Amino acid sequence: MSLLDVRNLTVTYAGGAAAVRGVDLRLEAGRKLGLAGESGCGKSTLALALLRLLPAGARITGEVLLDGEDVLAMKWGRVRAVRWAGASVVFQGAMHSLNAVHRIGDQIAEPIVLHRKATAAGARKKAGDLLEQVGLPAARAGAYPHELSGGQRQRVMIAMALACHPRLIIADEPTTALDVMIQAQILRLIEQLVADQDLGLIMISHDLAVLADTCDRLAVMYAGRVVEEGPAQQVYEDARHPYARALSAAFPRIGDPASRFAPQGLAGDPPDPAALPSGCTFHPRCPVALESCAEEDPALRAAGPERRAACVLVGPPGAEAPAERATAEPATGEALREPGARGEGSAGEPEALEEARPSTP
Repeated sequence: MSLLDVRNLTVTYAGGAAAVRGVDLRLEAGRKLGLAGESGCGKSTLALALLRLLPAGARITGEVLLDGEDVLAMKWGRVRAVRWAGASVVFQGAMHSLNAVHRIGDQIAEPIVLHRKATAAGARKKAGDLLEQVGLPAARAGAYPHELSGGQRQRVMIAMALACHPRLIIADEPTTALDVMIQAQILRLIEQLVADQDLGLIMISHDLAVLADTCDRLAVMYAGRVVEEGPAQQVYEDARHPYARALSAAFPRIGDPASRFAPQGLAGDPPDPAALPSGCTFHPRCPVALESCAEEDPALRAAGPERRAACVLVGPPGAEAPAERATAEPATGEALREPGARGEGSAGEPEALEEARPSTP
């Protein structure tokens, strides 16, 4: 049985905004799954939906099986018991998540008292142990959030997430606004904790390079859907979906002057969840879109061993190419780079996209 099994999860906000649309994900204990995408693609909404932390007006359907138990079908008392103890969240922006007028030791101790029924003295001792576990002196338990650096506050958030020994940790942009040295320390800390305690980790970020270095598998989201999923390094280095490839190419590579001085971007903005385009939601921005993309919204399909991508130009080995691209080989991804596959108004973009394609280190 998987630690987490998400089946056909949808989230619709009041007013009709479809923030998450039919997402399927699976995570085993001791494994790390990365969620990537631009702002507004549904990453954080998906994470909050897993523990029913969304506003009351949001409508959630599907299944979220945590150790085989459907979180969406739980009564509220059971949901409260599962939060912190079964799964916990490292929220984005530690300074905004911590209470500015309470000492950090008290904030870490609070869920221990509530969920573990510990005494106040026992919870304070446990808080000190947790701080040392994440690389901070136990004496810092008496500090207020403003007395800590950004990296220290992020360590406090991780300590708080570990307070009740959860099986699953959801880290929403855990290294946002930290300098690169502190980022590396936080990422290594998270990796070590997952390995030592056999936790499951979902890490959310817009940075594919960070996720590829930290996670086992990577899922790329666009307009509320997973458009590509597979082994993290493979998705980062050889993305099959045009959006995943453009997202990867947007980050310069160390030792690659071409990407450093001429980083590739992606024209346009993500669509409004309340007014999604017809067909494939990425087709208005896609440099290799076909005429059929405005009508067909492809489901995830095999794109190689343990890989899936939601693109008509991608298919399992031996699959017949679409009529418009009869000369392409969908399984190799060459169709995404051939100039003849582009639609009107995208002249020259496929070649630029290919030049920015990341090379294997």
